[in-house]
Amino acid sequence: MVKGWRQVLPAVLLMAGVFQVANAEDGVTESSILIGQTIGLTGTVAGTVKEMNEGAHAYIAAVNKQGGVNGRKIEIRTLDDQYLPEKALANARTLIEKDKVFALFQSRGTPHTIAILPELAAAKVPLIAPSTGAESLHTPVNRWVFNVRAKYQDEVVKAIEHFNTLGFKNIGLLTYEKDDALGLDGLNGFNKGMAEYKLKPAFIEIFPRIKPNVNEVALKLINANPDALVIVSSGSNTVDVIKAIRAHGGRMQIMTLSNNSSKEFIKDLGSDAAGLILSQVTPPPNLSSSGLGKEFQAAAKTIGATVSYAGLEGYLSAKVMVEGLRRAGRNLTRDSFMRGLESMQRVDMGGLSVTYSDKDHTGSNFVELTLVSKDGRYVR
Repeated sequence: MVKGWRQVLPAVLLMAGVFQVANAEDGVTESSILIGQTIGLTGTVAGTVKEMNEGAHAYIAAVNKQGGVNGRKIEIRTLDDQYLPEKALANARTLIEKDKVFALFQSRGTPHTIAILPELAAAKVPLIAPSTGAESLHTPVNRWVFNVRAKYQDEVVKAIEHFNTLGFKNIGLLTYEKDDALGLDGLNGFNKGMAEYKLKPAFIEIFPRIKPNVNEVALKLINANPDALVIVSSGSNTVDVIKAIRAHGGRMQIMTLSNNSSKEFIKDLGSDAAGLILSQVTPPPNLSSSGLGKEFQAAAKTIGATVSYAGLEGYLSAKVMVEGLRRAGRNLTRDSFMRGLESMQRVDMGGLSVTYSDKDHTGSNFVELTLVSKDGRYVR
């Protein structure tokens, strides 16, 4: 009897292995985890995306060098959506349906992320760390989306709080149209902040995302003569309108959001960057007293990544994703991965805590303001 079982056992184990592989989750093998990403490698936010991806790859490279997560190394497959929502959707379908990725990671842009939500729900594929602070990705909670960065509206409210403290009461807003998700968040955050501090908007100016007439917009803003201006827009749009304002003699205090926070953004602005206020959703990337900043600098040095706020956001996003994978254990499924993420309660990432539950996928609420110095540095 024992002899018979010895003869049969190898075949049983082989069949069990075949059965396990056949029923494995998409994107998961014995030695690897395939993660998909659709993001604007080209287009108006390419500079920031480059730095953000460098930060993410720095963390993943360090994890893979140590053997990966529960014995599996992470592979990121990235497709360029050119910062176009329709391209982001097409890329997500390719990654999920053709490439069979396990999860999606770090999309970029509000309308771009919203465009892929139906695909996530249909395929039951999670998206980790979309680089957008859109309220609609937080409320109501989306089962398949795990945010890491704080909300845009919180960034705008923080700016108004700052201006009010300085005695600036005459505050205006420049943002995209209401049918643009980022524009709507800018408008709602602005109205919320102004109401909270019992202020009346100096003006609310709308401009298009595609081919805005920045000179015309700049002259309107200057003629309104505000004490301070909040700009909610992305990449080169923000650069172009700030340069136009300064070129036409506008000297109001300007604030914009963390989605523009990169070394490339400051470089593109040149001397017009001095005095600009930007909100941030991570601690400083070059702060050695911050655990997160210190480990990011070491990892960035290893692969030559840019040390910047955008880079640190990417690094943090990858760190959160890996923590969820670790908590999921060796028997990795999308369900165990999401449960792993939802088990994270006030997890210290090195000076910033992340929290999830089945009723809250916000992640972090960290927001602070920085000022760009004359030599192009972010100063707290």
